Amino acid sequence: MDFHQTTLGVATTAAPVWSQLNRTAGDLEGQVYRAVRNRILQGQLLAGQRLPSTRVLANALGVARSTIVLAYDRLKAEGYLETVPGSASRVAPVAKLPSPGPDRTAPTTPWPIPEPTQKLFEPGIPDLADFPHATWARCLGARSRALRIHDLGYGDAGGIRELQEAIIAHVADRRGVVARPEQVLVVPSTRAAIGLLASIRIQPDARDASIAWMEEPGYPAARALLQAAGARIVPVPCDSAGIDVSKASGPPARLIYVTPSHQYPTGVTMSLQRRLALLEVAQTSGALIIEDDYDSEFQYASRPIAALQGIDRNNVVAYLGTFSKVLAPGVRVAYAIVPPWLLEDATAGLQLRGAVVPIHIQAALADFIREGRLRAHIRRMNTAYAARMAMSMAALSRHCGHALRLSSGAGGLQLATWFKDQRVDDRATAHHLNAHGFAMQPMSRFHLGPPRPGLVFGISRVTSDTVEEVVAKLGRLLRE
Repeated sequence: MDFHQTTLGVATTAAPVWSQLNRTAGDLEGQVYRAVRNRILQGQLLAGQRLPSTRVLANALGVARSTIVLAYDRLKAEGYLETVPGSASRVAPVAKLPSPGPDRTAPTTPWPIPEPTQKLFEPGIPDLADFPHATWARCLGARSRALRIHDLGYGDAGGIRELQEAIIAHVADRRGVVARPEQVLVVPSTRAAIGLLASIRIQPDARDASIAWMEEPGYPAARALLQAAGARIVPVPCDSAGIDVSKASGPPARLIYVTPSHQYPTGVTMSLQRRLALLEVAQTSGALIIEDDYDSEFQYASRPIAALQGIDRNNVVAYLGTFSKVLAPGVRVAYAIVPPWLLEDATAGLQLRGAVVPIHIQAALADFIREGRLRAHIRRMNTAYAARMAMSMAALSRHCGHALRLSSGAGGLQLATWFKDQRVDDRATAHHLNAHGFAMQPMSRFHLGPPRPGLVFGISRVTSDTVEEVVAKLGRLLRE
């Protein structure tokens, strides 16, 4: 980014390159944010350099001032800019990225460089453009440079103590989890945790010890992992109050998989009555409950509901969480908080599998949590995702209300919808829509038994600039 500057070094107007906003791509706030961020990281904007005021830059670009304010706020939150009260925004001290070698220099391209094509309404992923790059890079860099001698050994299979303590502090405060740090097992993903626990609890050759209950509809990856461990899956109906164990059939379960705080894919929250009934069944039958706290950090109408584990008085719940949704899937850190009686077997199984997270990443994440960076990022993203959910629901109601019935959209990164016409083949419909650039999932994919046809939308990357046009297109396709 180039600025025409006065002799005092005060940026007054933007250079012509700033007029090259790609308005057809939408997300103008994101374009400004990425342009400034990239120029800071590449050393084109230096530490201490003043940026134009939000009003000046908005006028130069021909956009609303609020667009620039939001972009600057993101940059400040991630540590790229700093503001002294009564003064302009300035570039914060950020390490310059190494320049590519002469034979790898990219050709000069007018700003902005087009983003890779994104599929519309793809569920299951966060908005990676909002990842707090600067603060994460600082934590990661500091730990990579200063690992202690004992950190470089094999270490404990369950993870480093610092991260275990940070995770417990986080989930105790936000989710009401009650456990000791040593009960935390740090793993690369919740899938790794599900596979580990299934391998311990499921005995494929013993009929009564191979039964696993799952919500219907439920998470296909969890179902596949349980089946791979030799489990016989019993689907248990899930309605507006969550899983109804009174409707389970057959022998008692050895393992019960649930997503009580934000059920996947319907988004419902399990009622207290259903939670108590589930805990009683597990205690009576000797089952282990796997509580996958999927998407629970993002609640738009209220505070996140307390975890099932927090009201478990008989140690029958293993609580799973991940940083994939609140940060990024590429961080590759999740955790299982297991009951004390299961800890020895789970730790031995984890060590045997070698499913470990690199020490420097664990240490950096511990710092990131302890410094309050995770809490701040979740708070900011909760506000952003709430707005995107509201935009999505409003547009879908206007353009697709003839075909779809929407869920409450009270939390999470997914929105469940159902076809008003129950005869619709949702798999064929999803295939048709996705051929036009969408990425919704058919609701039947989440069922073992006869499905209630519908579509699951992802809302994390919805933008105000494009949502109306995109959903209008979707509505036209649904009328075909």
